[in-house]
Amino acid sequence: MKKIAVIGDGGWGTALSLVLQRNGHDVTVWGAFAEHVAEVKAKAENKKYLPGVSLPSELRWTADREQAVCDADMIVIAVPSKFYRSVVESFKPYVPASAWVVSVTKGLDKETNQRMSVTAQSLWPSPHVAALSGPSHAEEVARGAPTAVVVACADMDTAAHIQALFNNALFRVYTSDDVIGVELGGALKNVIAIAAGVCDGIGYGDNSKAALMTRGLTELKRLGEALGANPATFSGLSGIGDLIVTCTSRLSRNRGVGERLGKGETLQDILNSMEQVAEGVWNCANALALAGEVNVELPITEEVNAVVHEGKNPKDAVTALLERDPKPERDELN
Repeated sequence: MKKIAVIGDGGWGTALSLVLQRNGHDVTVWGAFAEHVAEVKAKAENKKYLPGVSLPSELRWTADREQAVCDADMIVIAVPSKFYRSVVESFKPYVPASAWVVSVTKGLDKETNQRMSVTAQSLWPSPHVAALSGPSHAEEVARGAPTAVVVACADMDTAAHIQALFNNALFRVYTSDDVIGVELGGALKNVIAIAAGVCDGIGYGDNSKAALMTRGLTELKRLGEALGANPATFSGLSGIGDLIVTCTSRLSRNRGVGERLGKGETLQDILNSMEQVAEGVWNCANALALAGEVNVELPITEEVNAVVHEGKNPKDAVTALLERDPKPERDELN
């Protein structure tokens, strides 16, 4: 049994805390708001972020940073990218230098465009920060639906230790040393999922979505390679696997935002109605900034950003993609 801290009491943090607790570990979940933490403890249910899932009494809940991570063998960071840097920085005085650290946030730093593990690495004393990603809706993981993910770390011994803590018969964990590819796959597929949702909202059908997903995967791979990722990673769980589930599932918040945009709702009205975060809304601009640094074209991401942040009509965005100069597909895939 290990002592594990989960920073973030949202749906994903709660679901992963259940995986770890079911594996026999001593798990403490930290939440930013004491009132919400008290409600979860009292009701044995995270009604705000993971309704309908009973939480065992063995799970500990706290709003105290020092109490959360004191003597922790592993720390899991599960907060939205928008708040990631400030939350991680606030824990800096309390983090044990010996703790394994795994980031499970699928996004990019809003200030620096950095991957999440890079942000954590710059603020905490841990020599290695791992990243866990893959096709994994919190609602399904919490209910024990069979799921497979990948944990990536530059140090494969660390990856193996983290794999052993999470892995069980219903939550299968693979290892990788490609942190760049695993994190970029998890972050950028959210942007493509918004575009897929726009197709649903307009009513274009399966042909459009299949084309969009295929071309979206090319964008992930193109940017990933330029930033040092292994292109094979994007054929795995954190690439095409996460892209499929996020672009097609009714549980996908990013796809849902795109669908509502495609039906004509305003972004502000959509966001005002949501409890949880749709990372692609914030990360499309970060992805474009990264692409600019390495001179890579991301046409789908550009149009998503135009629809989300510049008020472009979704149908006009689709038209702009279709009217691009024709090209040989093989050139585009390489």
